[in-house]
Amino acid sequence: MNYDTIIYKKENNVALIVLNRPESLNAISSKLAQELEQVLEAVTIDEEVRVAIVTGEGKAFCAGADIKEMMSSEEASIAGRLSKGKPLPIFDKIENLEKPIIAAVNGVATGGGCELALACDLRIASTLAAFGLGEIKIGVIPGGGGTVRLPRLIGAGKAKEMLFFGEVISVEEAYRTGLVNKVVSPELLLKEAQQWAQLLSQRPPLALKAAKSCVNLGMRMDLGVALAYEAAEISSLMGSKDQIEGMTAFLEKRKPVFEGK
Repeated sequence: MNYDTIIYKKENNVALIVLNRPESLNAISSKLAQELEQVLEAVTIDEEVRVAIVTGEGKAFCAGADIKEMMSSEEASIAGRLSKGKPLPIFDKIENLEKPIIAAVNGVATGGGCELALACDLRIASTLAAFGLGEIKIGVIPGGGGTVRLPRLIGAGKAKEMLFFGEVISVEEAYRTGLVNKVVSPELLLKEAQQWAQLLSQRPPLALKAAKSCVNLGMRMDLGVALAYEAAEISSLMGSKDQIEGMTAFLEKRKPVFEGK
């Protein structure tokens, strides 16, 4: 399927999702959000895809919501949804994708672009990247989970600093605070993301899904409930073909081949 605002490629069990509005720094329009949802659905149902990477075309990762469109009064626009208290589902869809998703942050990631990166499981950034949630400067607050996911990732104090002042932070500071997992040179960014994706594609899909679910849901539970949920997930994996293959391969001192069964 062809998209107007996204480039979608698939190779070796890895899906590459490229935000393709470079003329507007890949700002999130309602069209881009809609197409991104369609791509995520395709990734979800495609059994060949085990890992996804999202990045931006041109010099930016994503400069947030399309402000020109947000000034529109159309109900279908991002602003129309937010003004009526309707959440933006795209960020939750990214976070809840059952397969690992890596943000390869090639440039500025501000506002909704930062929130998009936060919704991903892992973040690899170029030395040219920068991060910020500057909504306070235009009289609002983040509407895509920035006030929720950011403090869970880097702590409440640092998150409030970013949210209250609305300033952009460097990639070095993003790495120091834990917002970013790894920083590489621009020319190595996609290569590094693809290497991570290839490694993850060789891990057992069912166990990856369970690990992601335990982390995402466990952070919203009290300790006892989270531990019980973890135990239930482990129990569900015992006896699976992947569990048997993994332990058999370990004993036979060979590389396992996981099927997601």
